[in-house]
Amino acid sequence: MEKLMQYVWLHKLWSPAQMLTNDGRKVRVIDPGLPNNDAGPDFFNAKVEIGGEMWVGNVEMHVRASDWHRHGHDRDRAYDSVILHVVAKDDAPVMRSNGERIPQMVMDCSPHFYESYARLVNDSSSSLPCASQIKEIPQITITEWMSSLAFERLNGKVQRIYSLYDTFSGSWQDICYVTIARSLGFGINNDAFEMLARRTPLRLLHKHSDSLFQLEALLFGQAGFFNEPVPGGDDYYLRLAREYGFLSNKFQLRPIDGSMWKSFRVRPQNFPYRRIALLARFVENGFGLMNSILEAREEKDLRRLFSIELSGYWASHYNFGGAPTDIPARVLSNASIDILLINTVAPLYYAYGSKCGDYETADRAIALLESLRPERNSIVSMFTAAGIKCPDALTSQALIQLRRNYCEARKCLYCNIGHKLLSIAAGAKR
Repeated sequence: MEKLMQYVWLHKLWSPAQMLTNDGRKVRVIDPGLPNNDAGPDFFNAKVEIGGEMWVGNVEMHVRASDWHRHGHDRDRAYDSVILHVVAKDDAPVMRSNGERIPQMVMDCSPHFYESYARLVNDSSSSLPCASQIKEIPQITITEWMSSLAFERLNGKVQRIYSLYDTFSGSWQDICYVTIARSLGFGINNDAFEMLARRTPLRLLHKHSDSLFQLEALLFGQAGFFNEPVPGGDDYYLRLAREYGFLSNKFQLRPIDGSMWKSFRVRPQNFPYRRIALLARFVENGFGLMNSILEAREEKDLRRLFSIELSGYWASHYNFGGAPTDIPARVLSNASIDILLINTVAPLYYAYGSKCGDYETADRAIALLESLRPERNSIVSMFTAAGIKCPDALTSQALIQLRRNYCEARKCLYCNIGHKLLSIAAGAKR
């Protein structure tokens, strides 16, 4: 409740006509002050006119006025600078440490505000409590909020890349290798793929980049897939396992825990095996994917980089031990390539451009997201059903950020949509 009161104060969501101290003096807020997240009064350097007299100082808030005494503020000189005590219930007068009485005001706000807040935050029956009200929000508010959310989400991915920049001392090929590897997990096996890439660095793979067989032996071995025999005595599996045994002994390699890989209730085309084989293809003849990404001038050029067809064993197998079957030679579907462009290539553009002062490349990240079709998932469907248009991937990324970081956490006070709805409910002119 106190946090809600602070929100109302900060955004002036009250009825000006009811702004009176408990002794009848009119209160007019010139500046609500700066929120304080540390010890001390709730707002610093506020400017408040009380009974026609201007006061400059701090503001403290409590649900009950008696909390002032319960918290020991009447004995704490840090609170002597409080010029106004704002409460929900006036059940006691408050004084400074020298006994001087402090002006006190009961916060008055429209009942619709509290009802609206409770409905947004506490309604567990709806996955999107504001759905029926979104149509009340001006389009410019929606547009500006989507732009902010899209950059917020992009920045989160860029920060992960920045951490790799420090790890690999600015080697963009290593950064790209680990980032691409992680993305091949497509959410299910992201952590396993990243650990595989970190455990099998490019400097090791480059020693064998002229042999796809050895690259596969290294990657599948480091993935922990050779710890158990495959039923049926798969010849290719046995050959890879023997090669990995030799290489692991030569380079003192340590595989990751094979139990990290998730295949339960996963469609065969999403098994990690062919994607590890794809990673080997990326490294074959030297890993230069980062350069290729930077040199690609159009979306079709980027798609070509990931439209790789497998040959040999992996042209007819989803995993080890199974009988050959008729499957697509290309590992990634168009939808999967879309996901890589959204979650990997765009962040790489933005991170590289920002780090190198190449703002044209940074701008290409946004242009790419704007050119791609929006993602198709339950989150996007939920918001489009509520009336938010989603014309491109930049917007669908914004909607995912909104859902994950605001809606699911019920942080409606920090959402521009929630804020606008609460402002309307409070009767504030915005």
